[in-house]
Amino acid sequence: MSIVEEIQKRRTFGIISHPDAGKTTLTEKLLLYGGAIQSAGAVKNSKIKKTATSDFMEIEKQRGISVATSVMAFNYKGRKINILDTPGHKDFAEDTYRTLTAVDSVILVVDCVKGVEAQTERLMEVCRMRKTPVIIYVNKLDLEGQDGFDLLDELESKLDIKVRPLSWPIGVGHTFKGVYNLFDKNLNLFNPSKTKVETDTVSIEDISSPVLDEQIGEDPANQLREDIDLIDGVYDAFSEEDYMKGDVAPVFFGSAVNNFGVKEMLDTFIRISPFPQARETDEGMIEPLDKKFSGFIFKIHANLDPKHRDRIAFLRICSGIFERNTFYKHVRLDKKMRFSNPTSFMAQDKSVIEEAYPGDVIGLYDSGNFKIGDTLTQGDNFMFKGIPSFSPEIFKELENRDPMKSKQLEKGIQQLTDEGVAQLFIMQPGNRKIVGTVGALQFDVIQYRLEHEYGAKCEFVPKKYHMACWMTSDNEQQLDQFLKVKANYIADDKDGNKVFLAESPFLLKMAEQDYPDIVFHRTSEFKVA
Repeated sequence: MSIVEEIQKRRTFGIISHPDAGKTTLTEKLLLYGGAIQSAGAVKNSKIKKTATSDFMEIEKQRGISVATSVMAFNYKGRKINILDTPGHKDFAEDTYRTLTAVDSVILVVDCVKGVEAQTERLMEVCRMRKTPVIIYVNKLDLEGQDGFDLLDELESKLDIKVRPLSWPIGVGHTFKGVYNLFDKNLNLFNPSKTKVETDTVSIEDISSPVLDEQIGEDPANQLREDIDLIDGVYDAFSEEDYMKGDVAPVFFGSAVNNFGVKEMLDTFIRISPFPQARETDEGMIEPLDKKFSGFIFKIHANLDPKHRDRIAFLRICSGIFERNTFYKHVRLDKKMRFSNPTSFMAQDKSVIEEAYPGDVIGLYDSGNFKIGDTLTQGDNFMFKGIPSFSPEIFKELENRDPMKSKQLEKGIQQLTDEGVAQLFIMQPGNRKIVGTVGALQFDVIQYRLEHEYGAKCEFVPKKYHMACWMTSDNEQQLDQFLKVKANYIADDKDGNKVFLAESPFLLKMAEQDYPDIVFHRTSEFKVA
């Protein structure tokens, strides 16, 4: 099969949502359809009946939430589908933002009971900024939720995007009878006892047909006809071109935990979603069909398998063909590297691959060579752009509670902060370690993993810093003066760059006024761009 055919087969997308909207459950139902798993675990109300396939870290199993991006691949109807299941919790938003750089489209899960929540709005902002095509799956129709039209209005107003329903629910909660597929003109009847893969649908080309009344009853059938007339009158006909531009989001309705309304979305997704797209570098755009291999690291995870203490860098392939045991250039380090055991993923299960194509996400065993944003090429000197990294919002000092395990603590905090869920700043004198995050839960995760994966016990002492700012200036004298005057608030990040830890918005503003030749960066992306 040619590289053109391989690329056109692939669909790489992320699943995003507010916590508890049913994102991980939906992921598992998609895997069921692909035959990748035989049964799914239920993650419900933080009580784990059977651990969710894509939640493999011990702390995720205990809390019932996803705190790390999982990568899963499966085949469906001649397509190679790569799913990136992201953390829903707002404290791990930075991991999700980075993951969105590695996908070509997104499925956004919305709870029909709670509607659009704050985290959903923030995630959608990133999608709009990148013009990422989005499909919306409205979940939990078997519960007493909002009216379908009210939900569509809320989606448009809060997410600032046009929507177009491609399936429509018949009732909601106790009156929920099924979903009518507006795209393929067929009816799928709801059976709450049926949680395996469903194939039974009733084809109804003409909704005025009496077959509809026979299947769902006269009153629900008449209501469905009214609803469809209203949809066709209010919403523009679905345009694949507008969807691909990120200007309109098709909407599907269903109940993921009951495996309902998922197939309609999946079948439509593989038809309309984009195959691997071009990516921006500091030397211009790189097309998937470019002959030379290239890709970038968007995530690093230590101890994916606690038994082997491994560290895996997740690589999104952007162009050419990646081949096992071939030398590629690590652009930042300017050195050649070869990978004997590149892996593909099914959640925590890994298998060695011989080759991979644009759109694929593979794992590379890493001994500490990679950082997030690193680029691998077949000899060219360019870097992929747009790997976001934000100033932390919460700062705490790391204190060792077991001096006999100092080496383990040092190794652990270095590796965990390499993953990108937290940033590490070193302050002098004393080599004091300040950890910065965008959410409080990250400290719990780091503390838990340091103890259970590295055998190191620690405590976090809150520090009153407002923001971490990276500094650049053409006026070296002014920069040197600032570093001396503010020595007590200057730290080194992991790459040795100087960072100003401002105690308050007022003090940051004063620094900007007093030192006009210094640029105070709110993100560290300037180092990568």
